Amino acid sequence: MSAAILIPAALAMVWFGGWFLAVGCSIFAAAMAREWSAISAFPRGWSMAAATALFCLSLPLGIFWLSGLVLAGGLVFCAASAPGGAPERGMAVFGLIYVTAMAAGLFFLREGDWDGRSAALYFMSFVWASDAAAYFTGRGLGGPRLLPKESPNKTWSGAIGAVTACAFCGLAVADIQMVSFAAWIAAGIAISICAQIGDLFESGLKRRFKVKDAGTLLPGHGGVLDRVDGLGAVCIFGSLALYAIPGIADALGL
Repeated sequence: MSAAILIPAALAMVWFGGWFLAVGCSIFAAAMAREWSAISAFPRGWSMAAATALFCLSLPLGIFWLSGLVLAGGLVFCAASAPGGAPERGMAVFGLIYVTAMAAGLFFLREGDWDGRSAALYFMSFVWASDAAAYFTGRGLGGPRLLPKESPNKTWSGAIGAVTACAFCGLAVADIQMVSFAAWIAAGIAISICAQIGDLFESGLKRRFKVKDAGTLLPGHGGVLDRVDGLGAVCIFGSLALYAIPGIADALGL
């Protein structure tokens, strides 16, 4: 039931883009900031949520100094208001960067100088395929654990199944876009690996804070952070790759 609500909402955000996407990103980023504040014992959760939301809402304006100023103000506030010493202040600053980067990654992936709608929808579908394949392959085949200390439920069979599924997704998308199969197979593999790293990274953070889930907002899924950790990582590195590597968008037919 959670997925039945979340997936259409996410698809609508990406489909329309612009301010619609910015508002959606601000809501999800604010929820993630609240979850981070709860698990890290940062006492100004609503203020961190407001800072992330304002940053996301500034993105459609295209005034990068303004967005940077909003983010810098939020970072200074988090550093100044976090109780304890340097580790606690650093964790508050990291939390704000972490959640805003994931939201901004999706926005820039969708609004970049390429076919952003297709890029975002393809990348999202690959992440969902990776998650589903990892779950069913891991449950069906079992076997050695991938990183027992960070995420004891993930297996090597699930990880390999996820990568394989995304490679096949790459074949399908290459056919749709009428470009090289090799380019999209490589992209599918890279997306699956990045999504799994993002998932493992968030799992490691939860182990550090000794919590099972980042929150309880999404029944059956835990918190928003639990649901978008892999997608957030893919959006960050996917948008950076498209901006930084000349010709990659053309090779993917985007």
